[in-house]
Amino acid sequence: MKTTVAIINEQGQDFTFEEVDLDGPRADEVLVRIVATGLCHTDITMRTMLPPEMFPNVFGHEGAGVVEEVGADVKGIAVGDHVVLSLRSCRACGRCQAGQIGYCESSLMINYMGMRMDGSTTYTKDGATVFGSFFGQSSFSQHAVAYADNVVVVDKSLDLTKIAPYGCGFQTGAGAVLNVLQSGPEDSLAVYGCGAVGLAAIAAAKSQGVGTIIAVDLMQSRLDVAARYGAIGVNPSELEDTGLGSPVVDRIKELTGGGTTGAIDTTAVPEVIKQAAQALGVRGELVILGLGAPEFPVDAIDIMQNGKVIRGSVEGDSDPLEMVPRLIALHQAGKFDVDDLMVSYPFAQINTAVSDVSTGKVVKPVLVW
Repeated sequence: MKTTVAIINEQGQDFTFEEVDLDGPRADEVLVRIVATGLCHTDITMRTMLPPEMFPNVFGHEGAGVVEEVGADVKGIAVGDHVVLSLRSCRACGRCQAGQIGYCESSLMINYMGMRMDGSTTYTKDGATVFGSFFGQSSFSQHAVAYADNVVVVDKSLDLTKIAPYGCGFQTGAGAVLNVLQSGPEDSLAVYGCGAVGLAAIAAAKSQGVGTIIAVDLMQSRLDVAARYGAIGVNPSELEDTGLGSPVVDRIKELTGGGTTGAIDTTAVPEVIKQAAQALGVRGELVILGLGAPEFPVDAIDIMQNGKVIRGSVEGDSDPLEMVPRLIALHQAGKFDVDDLMVSYPFAQINTAVSDVSTGKVVKPVLVW
């Protein structure tokens, strides 16, 4: 079938719109008409991170839409179902069987390499290869091929433009709090970088009654949003540098009586990660969610002597088939209010949305066909 996609034709270019050919769903696949897709930082960075030979490419991994066709082997999903799309996992390897869905042994191939496991692509143009299958969906498209393992059926009464980001960004931030840190009223949490992922973490922390929540960001507008969730804002640019240490670390230790029990970094800025670790209390844990710099410095003596933990997390250690419904339930109970973080854009304005989120004008763009 023919469909329209927002495509990157060459490394580093802007998105353009083209008509391409999309395979019909195979026995294990699901064809979804996309209604809305959240724009994530990963979609932006992949334009430059992937090698030139992996273009043209269709990204998008926070899709939501309506099922139009279901492969013969797919169970539990029917034509007409409303769905949220998330990351893929094989559900069969040892890690998946152990519940470590984000760490599937086939994750690199089925989420990032732009093709099916057999090397075929879902998209072509004039017979030529167009890479796709990003997170098993490539939902910057009017239609996308997905799979039972990354398709979450939701109630038809829900606004798909409001729940599309639950498939990745909101799930990642909230999951870091709910699944990894498991923060509660006796804990303190510092979140470094208050974009969509960071603010979702703060919203989740509020839902769990976390005792002290601190938001660290250079943009006052985002600290203002974090304050609505009860977070104390720390703007590093406004702190006085005494030359005796890190002003950010000193301020956070002051606010928490010695350091936080938990921290989340979404910035991927090496110096910020170092400060986040230094601002932990004894046996505190830092979860790294940002994708960027490949290396960062650590104070090894501080980490060892104070029993601190620095760890990464994929999608907040979430299984989307469980986490997306959990977040929807929290939202419906009034405990995960993230609607105001989103701004809708017509899909034709995708490059404007990229610019707006990159400059901090908006928190979470959602692209709507």
